[in-house]
Amino acid sequence: MVLGILKEQNFNRVSIAPSASKKLTGMGLKSQMETGAGNNAGFGDHLYSENGFDIQSRDVVLSSSDIIISIAPISDSEMNKMKKGALYISMFAPYQNNEVLAHLSAFPINVVSMDMIPRTTLAQSMDVLSSMASLAGYKAVLKAGDHYNNMFPMMMTAAGTIPPTKVMILGAGVAGLQAIATAKRLGAVVEAFDTRAAAKEEVMSLGATFVEVEGAVDDRGAGGYAVQQSDEYLAKQRALVQERALKSNIVIATAQVRGRKAPLLITQETIDNMKPGSVIVDLAASTGGNCAYTENNNTIVKKGVTIIGNSDLSDELSSVASTLFSNNIINFLQIVVKDGVANLNEENEIIKSALISKA
Repeated sequence: MVLGILKEQNFNRVSIAPSASKKLTGMGLKSQMETGAGNNAGFGDHLYSENGFDIQSRDVVLSSSDIIISIAPISDSEMNKMKKGALYISMFAPYQNNEVLAHLSAFPINVVSMDMIPRTTLAQSMDVLSSMASLAGYKAVLKAGDHYNNMFPMMMTAAGTIPPTKVMILGAGVAGLQAIATAKRLGAVVEAFDTRAAAKEEVMSLGATFVEVEGAVDDRGAGGYAVQQSDEYLAKQRALVQERALKSNIVIATAQVRGRKAPLLITQETIDNMKPGSVIVDLAASTGGNCAYTENNNTIVKKGVTIIGNSDLSDELSSVASTLFSNNIINFLQIVVKDGVANLNEENEIIKSALISKA
């Protein structure tokens, strides 16, 4: 079987790194890639060719591959160029748009969406969402630092003492925890909100203060995701967030509810009264944002507060992000491909969850 890698049209990342070649060969796969697919991630074509990849045009990869991988879904016209029965692996986020499944059923191909991998211990090595969220949380703090007009750690100098930056993290999932760890390493005073009681211990273990709002619904069967909260709870949460935000210099917002619009946690009133020079990084921008003024993929300034709306910050770490994404893909392929043949065995819970359309 032939595995094909496509160049991303809107990302700097690439879905498979050159270092994956030995494992692909070990599965009995022959690999090919679109010319220049890895350039923006720092992986030139020569690195792939040296590792046994054939360099081909996009049309050749589409029409001759048995397994095709991309990070972002390709167009309908390009899916029509695939072999009948081919396996296409990408990220379709069907939980955000339930029309995706019906749409894909029109194509005679098998489709795996990596964002549907269950968040279980067994599937942890294939969890693309966690891999990218971890990088985004790290980058969010660095991005905030670039726009912040002060420094993170307390410093005592002959000219006076510089107080530490106060950082507030909204949502202590994978991205939030990495943001906490990064901000603490830089010397900031950090506090974090999360609706899940299980997050408290993790937050405190990283040296941050856990700010708890009483009355949260905590669904332990939600696979590690936050769940929708009552209007009464959200009102209490917003009031406490406003109180803390007014004392903060930097806010990293990561709170999302799977399949729903992101909860509004930072209101216009809050931003209008925050300290001038403060920075908000909203990682929930693609699903509506946690901040009232957030514009997806845009940086704006309101009342002296810089608001960065970006849910794809991992793409700014394109080399390591590509390597982690590649490792997730390889780990998934190892349960699908045996001796050069793909077997989409739906008795396997991971495959069953990720396979969203069949030929």
